[in-house]
Amino acid sequence: MKAIQFGAGNIGRGFIGAVLAEAGYEVIFADVVEDLLKQLNERKAYTVHVTDSNQYDIDIKGISAVNSGSDEAVQAVTEASIITTAVGLRILKFVAPTIAKGLEARRAKGIETPLNIIACENGIRATSQLKELVFSQIDADTAEWAKTHVGFPDAAVDRIVPPVRCEIPLDVAVEEYYEWDVEKSSFVGEIPAIKGMTVVDNLEAYLERKLFTLNTGHATAAYLGKIRGYQTINESIADPEIYAVVKAAMQQSGEGLVRKFGFDHDAHFAYIEKILKRFQNPYLQDECNRVGREPGRKLAPNDRIILPMLTAKGFGLPYDKLLLAAGGALRFDNPDDPQSVEIAQAISAEGLDATIVRLTGLEPSDPVVGEIKEAYDKVLAFAK
Repeated sequence: MKAIQFGAGNIGRGFIGAVLAEAGYEVIFADVVEDLLKQLNERKAYTVHVTDSNQYDIDIKGISAVNSGSDEAVQAVTEASIITTAVGLRILKFVAPTIAKGLEARRAKGIETPLNIIACENGIRATSQLKELVFSQIDADTAEWAKTHVGFPDAAVDRIVPPVRCEIPLDVAVEEYYEWDVEKSSFVGEIPAIKGMTVVDNLEAYLERKLFTLNTGHATAAYLGKIRGYQTINESIADPEIYAVVKAAMQQSGEGLVRKFGFDHDAHFAYIEKILKRFQNPYLQDECNRVGREPGRKLAPNDRIILPMLTAKGFGLPYDKLLLAAGGALRFDNPDDPQSVEIAQAISAEGLDATIVRLTGLEPSDPVVGEIKEAYDKVLAFAK
C-alpha cells in the first residue's frame, strides 16, 4: 500500500505521515524544498519525539520523497491508494495540478483501484476546496471516471506540532494528543482501517468544534501574548490576564457551538479545559509569531474568529472576548509575515473600517465593524 503525503513539514512528518507509516503504508512525501527531499531520501527514516507529560519516541522508517511538481510525483499518484495533504490552504492550488495529472494517468492506464484524497488542513472543508481545484484541471472523461473511482473525504485534524529544533533535523517533536476525524460518506471503495483515523458521520460538528475551540484559543493567546511581548504560547497563557481572556473566548465560542450542534455542555467545557492544559505544555515552545501568522486568513468570514463571533451573536450570547481576538489580529506586528505587513499598510492607506470590512466580509453598516474597531483600541491595554 502506498500513501502520498503532500507537505513534508512538521505536520506532515509529525502527524499525518507518521500515522500512515504506523498503519503500514509505504509513505512518499511530496514537497518542493530540495534539501528536505534530499535528507528524506538519504535517511529514509526519522523519529517522532512525543514531548508531553508522557515522553517516548516513534521511529518512522521506509519512507521516500519526490518533488511535488515532478513527473515522479505524478507517477506516485498513479500508484497510491491514499493521498493526504498538510501544506496550508493557500498552497492547495499548487498541489492540485500534480493530482490532476495523476488522475488522468490512472484513467488512461485503466486503473480501477479506489483512491481517496484527504486534505488535512486547518480550515472548513479543505478537501472539498482541493477537489474543486483538481476538477477544474481534468478533462470531462476523467471527471466522470473520478466520480466512482476517487473519493474526496473532508477531515478535521488536531495536533500541536511546533517547529522545535531536534538534533537530527528530520526529527519532529509533538504533543501526545491528536485527533483525525474523516467524513464517512465521501470515501470510495472500502474505507481503510487506519489506527488514529476516526471515521465520522457528522463532520461539520467536528470541524467547527476543533477550529472554533483550539484554533480560536490558540490565535487569541498568540495575538494578546504578542502585544504583551511574550515569545511563546505557554508564556502567554501563563499570564493570568491573558489566560482569562483566552478561556472566556473559547467559552463564548463554545456556547454558540453547544446551541448550534447540540453538544453536551459539560463535555464541551471539559474539552476546553483539556485544550488549555495543552497550551501550557512546557516542553513545546510554540511561538506566538508562528501561531499568529497570516492574520488576514484568520480574520476571514468562515475562520476561527469571525464565524464563532457571529454564531454567538446570532444566539444572543456574549462575544466581547472574541472581539479582543479580532482586535489583536489586526494589531499583529510581525515584519516577517506578509499578511501582517499588508494589514498595517491597509489600515494606514484605506482606514480601519475599510480594512475590517474587506478582511471579515462584514457589511459596512454592520454594528460588529464598530465593535471590532473598539476592540482594536482595547487590546492596547495588554501592552506592557
